[in-house]
Amino acid sequence: MPTEVPADDADGQPALLPREAARAELRRAKPRAATAADAAVDPVAQVLVDLPLAHLDRPFDYAVPQKYADTAVPGARVKVRFAGQDVDGFVVGRTPSSDHPGRLQQLRRVVSAEPVLTPEVAELSALVAARQAGTRADVLRLAVPPRHAATERQPSPPSPAVEATPDTAVWEPYAGGSALIEELAAGGSPRVVCSALPGDQGAVLLAEAVVATARAGRGVLVCVPDRRDVARLDRVLTGRLGPGRHVVLTADAGPAKRYRSFLAAARGASRIVIGTRAAAFAPVADLGLVAIWDDGDDLHDEPRAPYPHARDVLLLRARQTGCAALVGGHARSVEAQYLVRTGWAREIAAPREVVRSRVTVAVTGDSAGDLARDPRARSARLPREVFEVIRAALTRGPVLVQAPRAGYATRLLCDRCRCSADCARCRGPLRITAADRPPECAWCGTPAPGWACSECGGRGLRAPVLGDRRTAEELGRAFPNVPVRTSSGDHVLDEVASTPALVVATPGAEPVADGGYAAVLLLDTWLPLGRPDLRAAEEAVRRWANAAALVAAPDRGRVLAVGAPSHPALQALVRWDPAGFAEREIADRQSAHLPPASRAATVAGDPEEVAAALEDLALPPGAEVLGPVAVPDQPRGRRGGHPEDDEAEQVCRYVVRVPRAAGADLAAALRVMQGTRSARKLAHLRVELDPTSLG
Repeated sequence: MPTEVPADDADGQPALLPREAARAELRRAKPRAATAADAAVDPVAQVLVDLPLAHLDRPFDYAVPQKYADTAVPGARVKVRFAGQDVDGFVVGRTPSSDHPGRLQQLRRVVSAEPVLTPEVAELSALVAARQAGTRADVLRLAVPPRHAATERQPSPPSPAVEATPDTAVWEPYAGGSALIEELAAGGSPRVVCSALPGDQGAVLLAEAVVATARAGRGVLVCVPDRRDVARLDRVLTGRLGPGRHVVLTADAGPAKRYRSFLAAARGASRIVIGTRAAAFAPVADLGLVAIWDDGDDLHDEPRAPYPHARDVLLLRARQTGCAALVGGHARSVEAQYLVRTGWAREIAAPREVVRSRVTVAVTGDSAGDLARDPRARSARLPREVFEVIRAALTRGPVLVQAPRAGYATRLLCDRCRCSADCARCRGPLRITAADRPPECAWCGTPAPGWACSECGGRGLRAPVLGDRRTAEELGRAFPNVPVRTSSGDHVLDEVASTPALVVATPGAEPVADGGYAAVLLLDTWLPLGRPDLRAAEEAVRRWANAAALVAAPDRGRVLAVGAPSHPALQALVRWDPAGFAEREIADRQSAHLPPASRAATVAGDPEEVAAALEDLALPPGAEVLGPVAVPDQPRGRRGGHPEDDEAEQVCRYVVRVPRAAGADLAAALRVMQGTRSARKLAHLRVELDPTSLG
């Protein structure tokens, strides 16, 4: 069935006709003229209507009543009549006439005359929707926060002029670092990928790039992974620029505060915006620099349709506006390395002699020397060298211990036959949440104090995966006079003092130590490497590098990982070579035809619906369709009760991959597929372009 476009029905509302018939009708019709009740100037408003239907993803023309002539400005929120209902929308333009042949509906009302959708962001929404095979309505829900009327009535005081002078000293250890700051200060638009040295805080490096760009009179937009990173950058920028010269935009800031920051940017009162992925669409005026830190963190990946990554949004903005772009972090994502490989961006990194002077990483637990010193090193979770390093480091300051799992004993096995210890009620996995509590089911919470193995009858349990709390308990017994602190889950520490202490943290929850840690220990390195995921090794290196970067100078600090030293990921950490490791990952993915060397999309839904949709999909040349794979909506037993009464709904997923040059054609074909299904009122399919995980 051909894609359909709106025409008129009996009461002037959009009805559906085949595209060819609609175009022929428009060619025969005269442009719609204004009536006496319409605005005298530009009486037609082009409105993007907030509808989730892919086949209606375009602006519609509405007549502007005379009473809204001055308030229905481009970017304003309006209410319109569509298919018999009042729906929200944004005015994206005003024109003297419409090509629509019939009678136009009038705007129901102007909700707010505040132009919250700037022309630049309106264009960006179309670019993101096209790249992600989504709709502009979904993108605009991410780009424009909900209205807060009381905040909107308040003025946005203009931020004072930036008087600070950029300091190139923090960038001098990097080849080309000082030149980057000078180029930004001169109004240039460099595009760079930076690998930060251990001990260098991303907030400090980003702040100088912000100061240089702002000094040139241009706007800046910076995205960091989470609220702690935002808080650090906020403090550093306030110290460098003074108060009131930048705004913070995050999704969890609360409706009033978030909308206040958004309006400050939209009104041009502030040209410097920092925040999490929610800030990627911020309407910054005269954009001169977009920057993202630690782009490999999955917090940058939007979980709502059309699932854009903050990095991709910012790079689209750099192409759209011609502004500078900075992708930085202690690790290097394969996407960032691909920008360097293709020549779109240049690399900024420290020379090898500077890297060697900043960090020393060792691996223990599986080498011949380790086994000679400690015969149990290979099987021990904490080899003897770990205790030796901790004991020596505690004389100088705090020690960071990274444990990859939160909790106590997160997975249990039968001590005799090594079978999984499962709940007798729902077959969910058993776990231990504290030393004084019996095992319990991780799904239904049923205690299992008298558990017996269903395979061999054994009653002993062993824990192959220990969490941060069990790790802290073990270290507390080994070092009884040393304070032990944990940072994970809902209890995350931001900073710790420079006094001797043991800090056990999960990845991403590591607090910053005043002056750096005397030692950083990376435990259970096998666990993240064993995940069945395309990005397992890349993510492991990123987590380790972020923790190792918190160590003090090498004459005062040491990084020690427990694992197999021959693994390429650990070797990359020992050499501190994030770019080389990312290049290796790209080569492996190129041979397997996987992103970023190619473009891929996942299509998921009811098995019959997905199969029928792919049969009609007009794929570009060189496309491959992989699948189907059954993807349960949730594991059996997750809601409790008996397994036979709790069967999860099954969905089917296909992977479609194409050469990178055909990525735009794949996205366009998927948009047509979604539009056709929407017009036919068929079931919705989940379509995701370049997902972060294919596992």
